[in-house]
Amino acid sequence: MPDLIPLLGSALVLGLLGGGHCLGMCGGLMGALTLAIPPEQRGRRLRLLLAYNLGRVLSYAIAGLLLGLAGVALASSPLATGLRVIAALLLIAMGLYLAGWWSGLTRVEALGRGLWRHVQPLATRLLPVSSLPRALLLGALWGWLPCGLVYSTLLWAASQGDALHSAALMLAFGVGTWPVLLATGLAAQQVGKLLRNRGIRTAGGLLVILFGLWTLPGPHQHWLMGH
Repeated sequence: MPDLIPLLGSALVLGLLGGGHCLGMCGGLMGALTLAIPPEQRGRRLRLLLAYNLGRVLSYAIAGLLLGLAGVALASSPLATGLRVIAALLLIAMGLYLAGWWSGLTRVEALGRGLWRHVQPLATRLLPVSSLPRALLLGALWGWLPCGLVYSTLLWAASQGDALHSAALMLAFGVGTWPVLLATGLAAQQVGKLLRNRGIRTAGGLLVILFGLWTLPGPHQHWLMGH
């Protein structure tokens, strides 16, 4: 458990730093879901928005558990090193994206578009949102929206070799994305402006790149840990 705490913190920071991407990709969807709330339910808007995001985060945790099980199956095979290398490279790509130096990570999202074509009709049937269970289920389906940020974090989580740890890391990552997607009005503008700040994005990107380099198997890990 002590070894898991810094990883949970890292996952939380990845979600928070990736909030700019979430704002651009899911901000419009969040607005559409808000408008989909019937007028008679507007007084419960905050609870419905919380249910949306809870469902989304739980779907991340479920995906982490499932892919984590695959990671456990590969843990004793030579493929485990390959999975860790891919996860590290995706983390480095995420850092480059967060810093605004390279946007190739967004191309990874194309991998999930086929799945989303099957999920989207199910989500449409849940509109308009008239209850908390309906909002929770819609949020859970929303969690499968193609996202390079989620995919890269998911592979990193799966490379830990423990399915429960993978689920916990994805849960922490999802919680990290909450502030941006729950912020409304002026707060949303302030959070978005903060996350788009060049200095913050560069510093965050460098941290994620360093984390990706540390994830790469090799003797350099001991040097990085020492610094």
